[in-house]
Amino acid sequence: MMKQSQAQNQTYHAAHCLKFLIPSLIGIFLFMIPIQSGDSMTIPVALLANNLQEMFAGVLPAVATVIMLLTVLFTLLAKSIRPAFILNRPFLKNLFDVQPLWVVTRVLGLIFAILTLFQWGPEWIWSENTGGLLLMSLIPLLVTVFIFAGLFMPLLMDFGLLEMTGALLTRLMRPLFTLPGRASIDCLVSWLGDGTVGVLLTNKQYEDGFYTKREAAIIGTTFSVVSITFTIIVLEQMELGHLFGPYYLTIALAGFVAAIILPRIPPLSRKADTYYQESGKLDETVPENTSVWKWGVQKAVERAAGNQFSRIFANGLKNVLDMWMGVLPVVMALGTLAVIIAEYTPVFQWLGAPFIPLLTLLNIPEAAEAAQTIVVGFADMFLPAVIGSSIIESEMTRFVIACVSVTQLIYMSEVGGLLLGSKVPVNFKDLLIIFLLRTLITLPIIALMAHIIF
Repeated sequence: MMKQSQAQNQTYHAAHCLKFLIPSLIGIFLFMIPIQSGDSMTIPVALLANNLQEMFAGVLPAVATVIMLLTVLFTLLAKSIRPAFILNRPFLKNLFDVQPLWVVTRVLGLIFAILTLFQWGPEWIWSENTGGLLLMSLIPLLVTVFIFAGLFMPLLMDFGLLEMTGALLTRLMRPLFTLPGRASIDCLVSWLGDGTVGVLLTNKQYEDGFYTKREAAIIGTTFSVVSITFTIIVLEQMELGHLFGPYYLTIALAGFVAAIILPRIPPLSRKADTYYQESGKLDETVPENTSVWKWGVQKAVERAAGNQFSRIFANGLKNVLDMWMGVLPVVMALGTLAVIIAEYTPVFQWLGAPFIPLLTLLNIPEAAEAAQTIVVGFADMFLPAVIGSSIIESEMTRFVIACVSVTQLIYMSEVGGLLLGSKVPVNFKDLLIIFLLRTLITLPIIALMAHIIF
């Protein structure tokens, strides 16, 4: 009987190990393993998205407009009538019961989409260089990428991979980044999923008393990194998909250096090491006589054991809806405004003028054109790529812009706005300063890598 019981226990343990390994390995393949596609390299998720975009290219702008229409209708419903079926469901409440600024932004995005789709109103709104550029080129790519990224992301996030990686990185985070080891989970959630998810996780950990004000501010502004899928979108917009390997190496190196420096200088270094509440702090100590690797695997298997494959589709569908409805209207609104300003006014040329000497010193071609894309990244991460792809011919310069726009991290359309609406102790001035500091720190590193690559 004892042997039979032991055999059952071993079988049970092996089943949960497989439950951790199989989804995690599939997720790693889909999101991290480059594969050959024609003359270039890409990852499976991007290949699936591109194929779907080609199949439905004619209808995707209209589909995106309908998504924005539904988003606005449910948002206005949540803010006016406040029905129980929205307010009593946390997912729907977070999605539609947003701050007034984002209500206005969503409505504006819908208006721009409708005018562009039907080519109504002034041409400077819907032309191929303004609204048409967003709705006909960028938005369809977002729609398809978000489908596969959202559906498959639970394979990475829900079956123990993050728990194992977090345990393995515990002893690195404090000396390198002055942060507790669990902060690696926030970074990985952002990297593998979305920066907004990382901000939400950081905010929850801070409210529960697991991060100090300083730690929460650092993690929210330094480790809510741009996801792999977003970096692919930026690179494809710049028509540099064949350079994914050196591109990602460059942004990883620049981001790593910024993550070491920024926590040690103001404004982040001046945040207080006090807690939002003083109870419930997490003990990260690895048990005695247990290796870090063994502990990480144990935590991963426990997470996998507590999850169900039946939840993958439900969680994935929520991810897709969150990305579609949370991102598309904002990108359409801010993107169209920015390209209109860039196309018909000298505003971004004025704002970017101080960067021209720096870009010239770094020997970056088309420095004057590139400078105006540097500052616009504060509004939205896509805008430098959208503007740069239309006005800059040099591949090296487009490569630099693609890298800088990703490593700046603080863009108001998503991460910045979410930080301001959260309990994380940062204000608009902090975000602006951190954005400029990140730009000044990462730009020379990116320029050096660009000269090596080109």
